Amino acid sequence: MLIGELAAEAGTTTRALRYYEEQGLLESDRTTAGYRLYEPGAVRRVRNIRELLSCGLTVEDVKSLLAYLDADLPKVLSYSPLCADGYGVGAQRVAQLEERIAILTELRDSLVHRMPWLAAPDGTADEQAA
Repeated sequence: MLIGELAAEAGTTTRALRYYEEQGLLESDRTTAGYRLYEPGAVRRVRNIRELLSCGLTVEDVKSLLAYLDADLPKVLSYSPLCADGYGVGAQRVAQLEERIAILTELRDSLVHRMPWLAAPDGTADEQAA
């Protein structure tokens, strides 16, 4: 299938597909005219890439999970010692997200401390600011 067809089926853009290919997440053959040509299984791979990215993993994280991208990803991953490297990537990403959440929470709390009307739970923040 051509890049436009893959983009439509996978729910993404051709630009994203070219980026995934540049990053080594996706492979294509070329037609004699130079057009990218993808195997039908590329749809699943691209959907898996997008799902993992939407969970907070980075492209570098996904690169370490290449062996898992061509099969349906389970909704919940069962623990297996064979997948320890992948779990390590996930654990690192969770730790980084927790750190970012803590920093953002601190920033929000500082701002609300200076402007307490921003914390109005009933949505009257605009009225109190006026």
